[in-house]
Amino acid sequence: MSIRLLLADDHAIFRDGLRALIDREMDMEVTGEAGNGIEAVRLAREQLPDLVVMDISMPEMNGIEATRKIRSEHPEIKVLALSMESDRRFIVEVLDSGASGYVLKDAPFTELADAIRIVAANETYLGPRITELIIKDYLQRIPDKLPLTFESLTNREREIIQMIADGRSTKEIATHFAISIKTIEVHRHAIMKKLNLYSVAELTKYAVREGLTSLN
Repeated sequence: MSIRLLLADDHAIFRDGLRALIDREMDMEVTGEAGNGIEAVRLAREQLPDLVVMDISMPEMNGIEATRKIRSEHPEIKVLALSMESDRRFIVEVLDSGASGYVLKDAPFTELADAIRIVAANETYLGPRITELIIKDYLQRIPDKLPLTFESLTNREREIIQMIADGRSTKEIATHFAISIKTIEVHRHAIMKKLNLYSVAELTKYAVREGLTSLN
């Protein structure tokens, strides 16, 4: 079954180009296009797509507010942010609004296609460039000391949270450790309980905020 996509961007030429690329993918289809946040919210209500590829800087209603409304009304609809903005605080705000992933507009289409598939599979995606930008900003701005709660994690749990923040899927993490996906989910639940977090998105934001990622 194809992933049903709604494209939200205020530049028609960009939408046309993106749609042409997506049309080549056998497992994706574009169900609609929006030129601003208000249209994105309306079309999401009408079409109930699987995922919205959301530009952030749009007229009338920006992508952050549109994401918040869509996720509030239809939490089953995933949102993948697509933006030129690379500031850490901006990215965290986008994730706070309910987006499950973030891709820079100058990334290759192959990365966007991978991100769409990952987010549609109920995972969180932050590309390697975004992760590196966030970590560098973190190292420049935030003290090295980690909260005491991090000390309660086992070495395995620390490795897992780092891989989650690096954008690795549950399947990839399970393969890396040569254990089952169910075991990884158990570890993830234990991590979230120790850190008092309630979703994978919150776990990812925590790891990004605390710099718990690799630069490799």
